[in-house]
Amino acid sequence: MSIQPHQPIGIFDSGIGGLTVVSALTRLLPDETIRFFGDTAHLPYGDKSAEAIRGYTQRITQLLLDEGCKLILIACNSASAAAYQWLTRAHGGRVHFINVIDPVVDYIAAKNYKRIGIIGTKRTIASRAHVGRLKRRSPELLVSTLATPLLAPMIEEGFYNNNISQTIIDSYLSQRSMAGIQALVLACTHYPLIEEQVSNFYKGKVDIISATDVVAESVRDVLAQNRLLALPKPDGPEHHFYVSDYTPSFSRTTQQFFGKRIKLQHRDIWKSES
Repeated sequence: MSIQPHQPIGIFDSGIGGLTVVSALTRLLPDETIRFFGDTAHLPYGDKSAEAIRGYTQRITQLLLDEGCKLILIACNSASAAAYQWLTRAHGGRVHFINVIDPVVDYIAAKNYKRIGIIGTKRTIASRAHVGRLKRRSPELLVSTLATPLLAPMIEEGFYNNNISQTIIDSYLSQRSMAGIQALVLACTHYPLIEEQVSNFYKGKVDIISATDVVAESVRDVLAQNRLLALPKPDGPEHHFYVSDYTPSFSRTTQQFFGKRIKLQHRDIWKSES
């Protein structure tokens, strides 16, 4: 691969939830340039087939390759489970790939947990991607999983940090499968926005593991190992944020995930579908 440090980092998600990871990355690596793509035309990926997800991610990856990205982060658990290995085989000779599952598995494997829980979309949970990787690393670890399909759309619509969202969260986490765990993995990039409410349910007695900071550190490590960390620029990096379907509501919602308003650019990469 002929990759240079000044090239951007590509990040994509099924919607704009991946902006939580972008926010963590820009704090940790302020000199890196970001190209983000949110596939808002097809969200959520959590109820799509693996074949459909691979089709979507192939086109998005090609866009990010055309943008000259040196590394592509799949900031979506459903896409990481369904398409990471497939994309790596198809494009691994041209760009570095990172998913949001393996860094979390590495983090958990370094702990001494006996039993953990994982919540995520239907697709993420059905894939058992976390469970399979964890069992290979820590065969004695007990892992309970729970699909929580209402949470991502609830957060996208801005319903969190209120009584309604706390009631939904409590209803999910009260299920028997989530009892007796020492840690809970938030296996969706939307879920950092409800981390406090999840912690409230457990009254601080369960470790809440969010992928955002763990994944950002993994990106830093891969770039450092390959001598691809960007150098400071006089005017700072110029980020671009793309979505496949633009609505004013998405533009307003970006502040929830990124911490500040950003300009979304509409990039219709699905024209040939019609």
